[in-house]
Amino acid sequence: MSESGKNDTWTVAGRTFTSRLIVGTGKYKDYAQNAAAAEAAGAEIVTVALRRVNLSDPSQPMLVDYVKPDRFTFLPNTAGCYTGEEAVRTLRLAREAGGWDLVKLEVLSNTAHLLPDMEETLRALKLLISEGFQVMVYCSDDPVYAQKLEDAGAAAIMPAAAPIGSGRGIQNFLNLGLILEQAKVPVLVDAGVGTASDAVLAMEMGCDAVLMNTAIAEARDPILMASAMKHAVISGRQAWLAGRMAKRNYAAPSSPLAGLI
Repeated sequence: MSESGKNDTWTVAGRTFTSRLIVGTGKYKDYAQNAAAAEAAGAEIVTVALRRVNLSDPSQPMLVDYVKPDRFTFLPNTAGCYTGEEAVRTLRLAREAGGWDLVKLEVLSNTAHLLPDMEETLRALKLLISEGFQVMVYCSDDPVYAQKLEDAGAAAIMPAAAPIGSGRGIQNFLNLGLILEQAKVPVLVDAGVGTASDAVLAMEMGCDAVLMNTAIAEARDPILMASAMKHAVISGRQAWLAGRMAKRNYAAPSSPLAGLI
């Protein structure tokens, strides 16, 4: 591998990682399958929906018995929150329970598309920053709001490729490209990935990482899909580092035309 591909890590909020694939902890048939998928994905970070997984009731199966906190970095998130107050309260509880201060903020619109409510998201971010949290922010693919989030102190910008769980892949390459061009913090595609080619495209654009849940959990074979996503992210990243050939309007022969017999 060339020098540009060696030691290819990324850093968010002072923490450095090798894997550029973040996986979720929901929608699997059980925690054992979830753990196996996270291992197959080669993930180092797992995002945890605090309102949807069991972290505290030992009478029921607990996530931490399968997805081990000493193996993965837990990224608590505010899935299911629709106001800034709900999100802030949820992450305060997370910090008290597990000491987590690197968190993922999402404040959803109460609609069928579940796209983020950006006004509430920005308000919640400012509250969390003031309380010492390091916040990765799920957001719309709006370059203007992405810049506002970064200016307010977001540790990473996480634009949706498409609505959560839709599996439709990147819908607005122009806006995502503008966000990547202006950002000085990591940019991760979050939500809407459906298959490996979606992850490749995100990485080929220059995203720092990809976060997904449904694309793996709802695959016919989640473990195999997790492995496919691992390789897709690696492949897309290497292609971005390598630098693709220029696009041309006309053919360019693979062999020289001069000096032919």
